[in-house]
Amino acid sequence: MQIKHFLLKLHLCKGIGCHGETKFWNWWHLYHKNDQNCELSATDITALGFVSKQNHMQFMNDFNSNRLQDSINRHLTETKILAICDDNYPIQLKESYMAPVILFYQGTLELLRFPLLGVVGARLADHYGVESLNILLPDVIKQNIAVISGLADGIDALSHKEALRQHGYTIGVIGTGLNRYYPRKNIKLQKYMANNQLILSEYPLDSGPQRHHFVERNRIIAGLCETLCVIQAKQRSGSLITANLALQNNRNVLAVPGKIDDVLSVGCNELIVAGAKPVLNSGHIIEEFNLTDYRI
Repeated sequence: MQIKHFLLKLHLCKGIGCHGETKFWNWWHLYHKNDQNCELSATDITALGFVSKQNHMQFMNDFNSNRLQDSINRHLTETKILAICDDNYPIQLKESYMAPVILFYQGTLELLRFPLLGVVGARLADHYGVESLNILLPDVIKQNIAVISGLADGIDALSHKEALRQHGYTIGVIGTGLNRYYPRKNIKLQKYMANNQLILSEYPLDSGPQRHHFVERNRIIAGLCETLCVIQAKQRSGSLITANLALQNNRNVLAVPGKIDDVLSVGCNELIVAGAKPVLNSGHIIEEFNLTDYRI
C-alpha cells in the first residue's frame, strides 16, 4: 500500500488518534523515509507502541474492517487529501508541534504558498475589537498576505470576511469535518471559502464539533502561520492556547493592547507583558514578514 494511503488508513482507523499517528510518522520518516509503500499489520502497529493499551482492541478490530475500508473509499472519492508525505505539504507545518499527518481540504491549496498571518481573538468581540481589526487588516491584506483563522464567531469570522472584502486571500481551519458547519451562522461564509479560497480539516467528513477538536485545530493555525496576531482575548481562552503554540513553534506573536480593566483585553495585555509585540498599526504586522522571500 502506498504510504499516503496507509497514512489515510491510520487516520480513519479507530483507536490510534493524532498522537499515535504522529509517533508513527516520526518513526517512519526516521527509518523508512525513502520507502514508497507500507505493509505493516495492525499487530505491527501495536507492537511498535503507536496505540495506547486501552485502545488496542478497538484498533485491532477496526484496522481490517469493512467500515474502515468504506470510509477510506469514501474519502478518496469525495474529498481532496493532503498528506504529510506529499511534496506540497507546507514545510513550516511539517516542522511544527504534532503536525497533522492527513488534512482534508476544499478550495485552492496554492494559498498555502502565500505569507500567512494567523488572526485569532474573542468570539464575543466588542466594538474595540472589530474596529481594531478593520484598521489593521486592510493594508496587510493588500500586501498579498493571506489571513488564516478558525471560522469561529467573532474575530475569526470577521478576519475572513475582511480578507474577502479587500479581495485578498484567506484560509479557514475548522474543528469539524468538511461536510459540517459550526457555527451554523457561518455556513454561507464557509461554503464561499470552500469554493473560492481554502478550507482545511483533519477530521472525517461528517465529524461534528467536539471540544478537543478546537484545541487540536489551533495547533494547525499556529503551525501554518508565519506570524500570529491576537485581537482581544480573555485571560483563559483558545486564542491564548494558539498564541502559546505559536511561540512553541518559534512564530512571531503580536497582540493588540487594550484597557487594563477590560476583560477582553486581559489576555492580550498579558501576552505583551510576556514579550509579544504590541500592534498599534498595520505596519507593525507587515514588518514581521520578509515579503521578498515569497514568489507567488
